[in-house]
Amino acid sequence: MTYVVTDACIKCKYMDCVEVCPVDCFYEGDNMLVINPSECIDCGVCEPECPAEAILPDTEDGLEKWLEVNTKYSESWPNITVSREPPADADDFKGVEGKFEAHFSEKPGEGD
Repeated sequence: MTYVVTDACIKCKYMDCVEVCPVDCFYEGDNMLVINPSECIDCGVCEPECPAEAILPDTEDGLEKWLEVNTKYSESWPNITVSREPPADADDFKGVEGKFEAHFSEKPGEGD
């Protein structure tokens, strides 16, 4: 098992999860974070830290796509271990449906 970040993170990118991760397995894209599944130790401390409820265990039904997204982009996006302020409009996108199709960006973020 591993944890994955889902589309609920897109355009929210709160980063509360980053500093609690004991193995620094978060990677930053332009408008979301992902977890490297091979680095995640399945401790689960990140899940309750996410205000957008975007982090879920990959054992939940229907998360195969998100396991693939997290795996793919954690290989090319920069590692992030220090949280920063979320985007100014993060709360406007919290809970919005269909964010992957409408807003996902393959561009890497800044990282540390």
